[in-house]
Amino acid sequence: MRNVVIIGSGCAGNTAAVYTARAGLKPLVVVGHEPGGQLSITTEVENFPGFPEGILGPQLVENMKQQAQRFGAEFVSGLVEEADLSKRPFRLRIDAEWVEARTLIVASGASARWLNLPNEQKLIGHGVSSCATCDGFFYKGKKIIVIGGGDTAMEEANFLTRFGQLVTIVHRREEFRASKIMLARARNNPKIKFLTNTIVEDVLDCEKGFVTGAKLKNVQTGEQWLEPVDGFFLAIGHIPNTKPFVGQLNLDADGYIVGSGGARTNIEGVFHAGDVEDRVYRQAITAAGAGCKAAIEAERFLEAEGH
Repeated sequence: MRNVVIIGSGCAGNTAAVYTARAGLKPLVVVGHEPGGQLSITTEVENFPGFPEGILGPQLVENMKQQAQRFGAEFVSGLVEEADLSKRPFRLRIDAEWVEARTLIVASGASARWLNLPNEQKLIGHGVSSCATCDGFFYKGKKIIVIGGGDTAMEEANFLTRFGQLVTIVHRREEFRASKIMLARARNNPKIKFLTNTIVEDVLDCEKGFVTGAKLKNVQTGEQWLEPVDGFFLAIGHIPNTKPFVGQLNLDADGYIVGSGGARTNIEGVFHAGDVEDRVYRQAITAAGAGCKAAIEAERFLEAEGH
């Protein structure tokens, strides 16, 4: 029987682990399929307070993990394959073994959607990114491509014009899903150009170790060409990692947890933290703050029950 089980080992999960461990609750942290979360595929992090020279993403989450372990948190590799939240204690099947928990903090994050290009994963953190706010600063005076056709793509393209000399939005269709106001804002920005009816076939160049261009194709004419770029940003959405909780936790149409105030969910004793609920900010610092809130609520919940 565990007082607290935390699902996820990114900023949210690790911060929740630090707080619950310091409270003497001996949390169990289920690492998940992306150990360290989104920061594990990020290189330099320059916007997390307390690191004036910046810090590598994997190092930041490793520091958090060690801090939590220092206070007694236990980390276990594996995935939550099934969850029974119908009664307490909650039951979780982690790699074929069942674990019982008095409280649960779901900090399983949201995975960026990728195009699954041949070189895409190899160049993540070296020109390929899914977060303009995180990485835009590194592309001052550079040429940037943004892939997508929704509000996120327009918002990120506009943001990236603060740094890049030219931002090209690449969209596979003629029509955009973006709202009229967001599309108009992008069209009125002189530093943004559009390539519609265009798909990406690959991103280059692995041999050099950083992005130098993208292989594009016009789906109507069949024309193929190499577009020289320095930054390659994906803005085609995220997939929240909430599959084991479908039909139990309140989720929106896209699978994000719908909160019930604070860090609470619709089930007493189950709390949320980070990108699994946050589809707006998605920053390391907001995830850490959410992990803190969830931990404090779980601690108070258990205290009220006499644990």
